Amino acid sequence: MRRFDFPLFADTIFYTAACWLMSVGLFRWLDISDWACFSAATLLALALGAIIFLCLSGKHRRKALSKKLQTEKDKLMLHLALENDESVSELLLTALLADGKNASDQDGKLILDDASLIPIFTMQPISADTVALLLKEYGKAPFIIACNELTHEAEHLLVSFSRRFIQGNEIFELLSRTQKIPEKLICGDIPRHTVRTRLRLAFSKRNAYPFFVSGAGLLVMSLFVFFPIYYLITGSLLLIASICIRALGYA
Repeated sequence: MRRFDFPLFADTIFYTAACWLMSVGLFRWLDISDWACFSAATLLALALGAIIFLCLSGKHRRKALSKKLQTEKDKLMLHLALENDESVSELLLTALLADGKNASDQDGKLILDDASLIPIFTMQPISADTVALLLKEYGKAPFIIACNELTHEAEHLLVSFSRRFIQGNEIFELLSRTQKIPEKLICGDIPRHTVRTRLRLAFSKRNAYPFFVSGAGLLVMSLFVFFPIYYLITGSLLLIASICIRALGYA
């Protein structure tokens, strides 16, 4: 069963409501009768809402898939950064062999295409200083760096010395393609923010000020527009929300 796509639903409702309010204001300004005004605005808003829903559904689906893959990749990179070096080397060797690469283990060192494969998975991108130390250590001997990410300077230095590197995206694709991603990832089950946690953050006392400023601004703008109902209602609701948050919100 497909999960309920709240962002898509919220976007559709927002654009539909905005279209309805603007249409009512326009038709009222044109001095159209009330029943015709509200009927035409409702039909126009529903039609636009249906079009927007169809246009955005594919975009939201692709975005959700991309976000899911990025989350999985981030979990894998964190696992590799926290895992011990022997296990990381063994995992990479297994994946490379399953992918048909010319890889081997020689005296505890990974070899890929006759070059030393050096796994360096860290929380921060690999710096040019780290690359310089490796160039000094290996001299003219070829090597390949497998890492989460390189800084721009480190990547430029490796290219200048004709050294290869494999970054996080390629590592994730390799392990996904060969189905070698570990079932149990270190910190792979970190709990996400629940609805209750998000509501607690949204209704903290420090948010009373922006609610108040937004509500006051809308009420002031209602004095200068030809259709003030939206501004009056929304501004009043925001002001009431600011008072409630300030009085009852979380510290």
